[in-house]
Amino acid sequence: MAKILLAVSSHDTLGDTGNRTGYSVSEAAHPYNVFVGAGHEVDFVSVRGGEPPAVVFPGEEDDPEIVGFLADETVKAKLVATRRAADVDPAEYAAIFYVGGHGAMWDFPDSPDLARIAMDIHGRGGVVSAVCHGPAALVDLRLPDGTLLVSGKRVASFSNEEEASLGLVEVMPFLLEDRLKEAGALHTKAPVYQAHTQSDGRVVTGQNPASAAPVARLVVAELAKAAEAR
Repeated sequence: MAKILLAVSSHDTLGDTGNRTGYSVSEAAHPYNVFVGAGHEVDFVSVRGGEPPAVVFPGEEDDPEIVGFLADETVKAKLVATRRAADVDPAEYAAIFYVGGHGAMWDFPDSPDLARIAMDIHGRGGVVSAVCHGPAALVDLRLPDGTLLVSGKRVASFSNEEEASLGLVEVMPFLLEDRLKEAGALHTKAPVYQAHTQSDGRVVTGQNPASAAPVARLVVAELAKAAEAR
């Protein structure tokens, strides 16, 4: 059994639209169930700590995995008091999973503490993973030699086309697909809202909400591989 850290956004304002945002509950619930189902322990972290802003998108209200996740007493206790990234010892964890939701676009890239956690985990042979807008956390991560983590790696994220379909291109602080490419990532994508994942050098990423559970399954496979190699 390994310990996995789910990172969720603390940012609750969707640019200057007046609308709320936060982390995507579906992109936390589905991976959580995969991880726990595989026998791993899951903790939650956010930039500011405390209860993070949650978003359930239209059509997801009756998803039994989401309903069960939000009703689970263990999950509720952890989510109402997420640990602040600055207070987390990354040595406890074998993997980090950056949950999507538009909030991630504002606070993930600018958090030195989330970066510290990810690079410590990766440096010890662990897994850095993210889905949808979660890869915003990866755009500025650097290896000890100064190389950007995603440079030369196959990476997936919410695509420009998907952002355009929501009418949010001008609202976002940047387009995630473009920023990853600028960082040297070999960005790949499927047609809008189709599940798509990549796994390259213990960096595991997915394109959209439909990709959340598949990314989690790839993380589980990477952890199993690492366990066998020990």
